Amino acid sequence: MTQTQPVTRHRSFSWSDPAESAAQLGRRDGLGLLRAMIAGEVPAPPVMQMVGLDRITADPGRVTLEMTAQEFHYNPLGSVHGGVLSILLDTAAACAVHSTLPAGTGYTSLDLNVKFLRPATVATGVLRCEGTVIQRGRRTALAEAKLTDDQGRLIAYATSSCLLFDSEASLAERPSARSAPA
Repeated sequence: MTQTQPVTRHRSFSWSDPAESAAQLGRRDGLGLLRAMIAGEVPAPPVMQMVGLDRITADPGRVTLEMTAQEFHYNPLGSVHGGVLSILLDTAAACAVHSTLPAGTGYTSLDLNVKFLRPATVATGVLRCEGTVIQRGRRTALAEAKLTDDQGRLIAYATSSCLLFDSEASLAERPSARSAPA
């Protein structure tokens, strides 16, 4: 009797409690928090281990991520799933915004507009995603992200709007801000 079951590949990963890094939000400015994550002083968010990010760099208004395309990123068509590419684009754009924020200011993505231009596969190798702040105001910010392959070809492009707000830690330090009438 022969079995025709396909060979199964396995992958495992571990992560730290995300509450540890979330607790730092009101205590450090955005760039300081990103750099602390890069240095290993603060745990990175679990999504970074889930997708297998290889490298991150952060400067004011600019964040770069690198990830090697792997089989576990694939969709049924045999290329990296658009959701995985969107994770990279969203992370790079939003972290670029984060890198400009003072301590006590948080953010959340309002939207992500993605354009997929070519497929990514294992043969693509390292994917590089650079997020840049286009404009930052008091309550919103606009950023873009460009995802390229090893040869510098554009794989996908995105724009993202982020809502900026006072973080809980910041509000806790200013009781009058919470109790003031709207």
